[in-house]
Amino acid sequence: MRKMLADMVAGKHEVCGEAANGVEAIEKYKELKPDVVTMDITMPEMQGIEAMREILAIDQEAKVLICSAIGHRQKVLEAMKNGARDFLVKPFQKEQILDAISRLV
Repeated sequence: MRKMLADMVAGKHEVCGEAANGVEAIEKYKELKPDVVTMDITMPEMQGIEAMREILAIDQEAKVLICSAIGHRQKVLEAMKNGARDFLVKPFQKEQILDAISRLV
């Protein structure tokens, strides 16, 4: 998924980092302070919603875009209530991710 997202945004946005799990996502956010974070709900070590909460505790202005499978509808709603700025349901098209990121930056 990370590779696919990076390929989709190439040429329009710069991917400044990637994280393999929620704990790494928090560390990368502290280090890189990206304009937008794309995050899945299901992640190893720490789930995406918990990692998003930690990122928002570090920076209330962080812009987190949740990308999740349709089977996680309740989790997507939970993410939105907890500070996600937008969400996309997988599978999504290149134009959808570019539009979502453009709305956030």
